[in-house]
Amino acid sequence: MPHKKRTTSGVLGGLLGLVGLSTVAGILVTATVTPAIAVSGYAASNAISMFDNMPSYLEIDDLMESTEIYATVNGEPAMIARFYDQNRVPLEFDQISPLVYDAVLSSEDKNFYKHGGVDLAGTMSAVLANVRGTSSRGGSSISQQYVKNILVQRCEEDATTEEEKQACYWEATNSDIGEGGLQRKLQEMRFAIQLEKTYTKDEILLGYLNIVNFGGQNYGIGAASKYYFGVDAANLTLSQAATLAGMVQEPNGYRIDRPDNESNGAANGYAKTLERRDYVLWRMLTDGKITQEEYDAAKAEPITPNITPTDQGCQMAGRSAYFCDYVRTIVENDPVFGETPDERKQNLRRGGYRIYTTIDMDLQRAAEESLSIVPATMEGIELGSTAVQIEVGTGRVLSMAQNTLYSQSAAQLESDRSYSSINFNTRKANGGSNGFNVGSTYKVFTLLDWLEKGHSINEVLNGTVRNFKIDRGCDEGMQTVVGADIGNFENSRGYTSTPYQFTADSLNTGFFAMAEKLTVCDVNKVADRLGVTLADGHKTYEADAAYPDLNAPYSILGSMNIAPIDMANVYATIASGGIYCQPRAIDEITDSAGNPLPLPETTCSRVLDESVANTAAHVLQNVLASGSATPSRTFDGTPLIGKTGIHQQFQTWMIGSSTKVASATWVGNVIGESQLNRLWANGYPLWRMRHAIWPDLQRAANAKYGGDQFPGPDSNLTRRVYADLPNVVGMTVEEATSVIEDAGFAVRVNDPVDGAEPAGTITSQDPGAGRVPGGTTVVLTPSNGQGVTVPTVAGMTMEKARDALRSAGFTAITMCPAVEDEDDPPTVTGTDPAAGTVAARSTPITLSCG
Repeated sequence: MPHKKRTTSGVLGGLLGLVGLSTVAGILVTATVTPAIAVSGYAASNAISMFDNMPSYLEIDDLMESTEIYATVNGEPAMIARFYDQNRVPLEFDQISPLVYDAVLSSEDKNFYKHGGVDLAGTMSAVLANVRGTSSRGGSSISQQYVKNILVQRCEEDATTEEEKQACYWEATNSDIGEGGLQRKLQEMRFAIQLEKTYTKDEILLGYLNIVNFGGQNYGIGAASKYYFGVDAANLTLSQAATLAGMVQEPNGYRIDRPDNESNGAANGYAKTLERRDYVLWRMLTDGKITQEEYDAAKAEPITPNITPTDQGCQMAGRSAYFCDYVRTIVENDPVFGETPDERKQNLRRGGYRIYTTIDMDLQRAAEESLSIVPATMEGIELGSTAVQIEVGTGRVLSMAQNTLYSQSAAQLESDRSYSSINFNTRKANGGSNGFNVGSTYKVFTLLDWLEKGHSINEVLNGTVRNFKIDRGCDEGMQTVVGADIGNFENSRGYTSTPYQFTADSLNTGFFAMAEKLTVCDVNKVADRLGVTLADGHKTYEADAAYPDLNAPYSILGSMNIAPIDMANVYATIASGGIYCQPRAIDEITDSAGNPLPLPETTCSRVLDESVANTAAHVLQNVLASGSATPSRTFDGTPLIGKTGIHQQFQTWMIGSSTKVASATWVGNVIGESQLNRLWANGYPLWRMRHAIWPDLQRAANAKYGGDQFPGPDSNLTRRVYADLPNVVGMTVEEATSVIEDAGFAVRVNDPVDGAEPAGTITSQDPGAGRVPGGTTVVLTPSNGQGVTVPTVAGMTMEKARDALRSAGFTAITMCPAVEDEDDPPTVTGTDPAAGTVAARSTPITLSCG
């Protein structure tokens, strides 16, 4: 930061030094301004030679300006945050009070409009006055001071540490020391002379007042007027103008924003600054710029600061601060803003960007209101919650909110748990979050992979609790998932059904049944294709030492830590018919003059076939209509898709989309594993809060953006699938079960029945062999080995038939009714049960006679 501006006596180390320099400078200026004049002598010739070899043109760089971030409110840009190293408000000439010009010129360069960049007469006069102690006016012209400030800013732009900044200032402001210092002073003079040939006096004076430091981070008269007195530079009083004009000589020494300062504070009326102000007023009176009456009145006024800080940082954005922070991280990470991280951070605070963002303040306010039911702090849990919305088909981030308050203050973060610097919505690179287990919202990738492999949503699978053989893929081999270890919601034993129903009910065992026909690695690659990574940027399928189990079977149920913004965009991709658009938060960037600048590159590309995306949307519509997401229905008539997610009661989610806007909300543990179903807040069990938040989010989006009908599903992906069922009658239970399961069917074995076959032999199957719906559960009935086959006795007499049945083992035999003609006994025509029937020995057998 600038400290005291050195006077000519300090610059030259004394009167003799300045006289020597002035003599040389006089020769050089004369040679430059009137080259026709002959200059003789060895020293003069040497000086001219050195002067001629110096660069003659100084490019005036753009000022270091604050970067401003804008939202659109009622169709107009509204600033929500700014960032700066130098608080500066560049002004035009007529935006500054004439009193300021008079005060600066009288105290710094009264001959400004007469000299050609270097005021030799003024310099000598200032030196003599300084030596006598009658004045502290500097010896450098306004043009020279402007040059010096340009060079300081140029050096500071390249500085990466405070030490480097101080070194820049020291070198520029101590140009009198040593032979190199003399050369720098001469260079400054040459630049000043050329500056006067290139720009008008008013342009130079205005440039100086816009660049010069006024203490601390306040640069330029515009920012200084606002900061110290709370007024525009056009409305400064005479006393205020003189106070600010006096500051430029020693910015940090004369600043009036430190009331507790012992030597220059409120207790002594800012004595040091007051003395300097009164000097400026005296110079203005002496130069005829003000009257005696004006001088007396201004001098009688005390210095009365009205400190009005210019806020900076995302905390300015209030509840939109996390979205602002997301934009900040984009600037600091994207190469379009600079080649290196340090350069990008500097450009954020110095580049004067005007960043117009995608945030929709109507949706943002709705998001903030929807999250108001989630407390920022709560006993028994480190509670977090987010809401994020993305425009379908563009990737524009429309809202971003969370239950905590934003701060980057270490002291505030430590003392108040309701504040957080971490953006829970984004990846680690964009806000420091490690992400959260996404639970069953991740099942959508199994569904998508299922469809991409050509499977139908109406294929019948055995989704009962059982052991599953899952291929991890990526050359990681097979793994068995033990049925007893699988937890379905409310301890359901599962059922045989279709992916359409499994998705509606979010049945874990149903998705393992689907996974048996896929590989986990392929499922995770679908997630990767739709823009999903772990929150730290790691690929979802690339297992390594840090993440050895990415392709373990349970990952299909959502065990990975993923950022909410990525999951919201997955459902936006499905709603768009398979077009993935990278999230973007910036619509336009300009410089401070309004000239367009390059945007961070974001792309939209097809990642799903339309048939797959549309069929998945059809399935996800049913989840909201009659499945696990029905508590999140919006009841506003807008067609919607959606999916719930719970991870072991530690994390809960609801994500869905119209054809226009996708919304995602998460409620859960920031750290730790507190059970959400055991905790309540504001009348809600924590695990069900998502069903209160998401409908409000989506209704607000539907009201503003609307939504169309989703295209219907693909006919091939909804077909009824048939398969060949083998005949297993006569096999043992073990053999039959193996054959049927290998054919892709489920098996249920009935209790054994009486049968003539050996015990354990299959006597029947249902359905029978042939073409049947895929995944059908086949019911097998084994023999208990206790059955007897009823023999054929038709045509026999009753006695012979009875004897034959007794020989077969039957004991309860009912004869035909007696007849009158004993000489003509009846002939047996049949039995009940009929011949060939397998029955227990105790089964009653009734004879029929004719």
